[in-house]
Amino acid sequence: MPNDLEGYRQTLLDLYLRLPDTPCRVSRHDVCLVRQLWERHIPLTTAETALLLASVRRAARRPDAIPLGPIRSLHYFLPVIEELLHTPLPHGDAYLAYLRSKIRLRPAVLARV
Repeated sequence: MPNDLEGYRQTLLDLYLRLPDTPCRVSRHDVCLVRQLWERHIPLTTAETALLLASVRRAARRPDAIPLGPIRSLHYFLPVIEELLHTPLPHGDAYLAYLRSKIRLRPAVLARV
């Protein structure tokens, strides 16, 4: 986990902006949520795993299911963060690598607030 709030914020928001179905810019509410996660000492790997896991779950939906709308806020991922805090995944680093391999990230952008 980065030692400073700015590093944590930049890393998490960069990932968020690169995920499929997320907006191209962050809102002040997203920035506020990142600060709250930092203050709660949520490890960056837990937050990253949650974002990737939720995205993989969305992508794995049945092809005939009703399409989901775009993700409009970082708050979308909060239930998965809470899930991982209560039930951590076994083989954390290996599973995180697996999730990274399953998601095609958009090109990197600078998070602007």
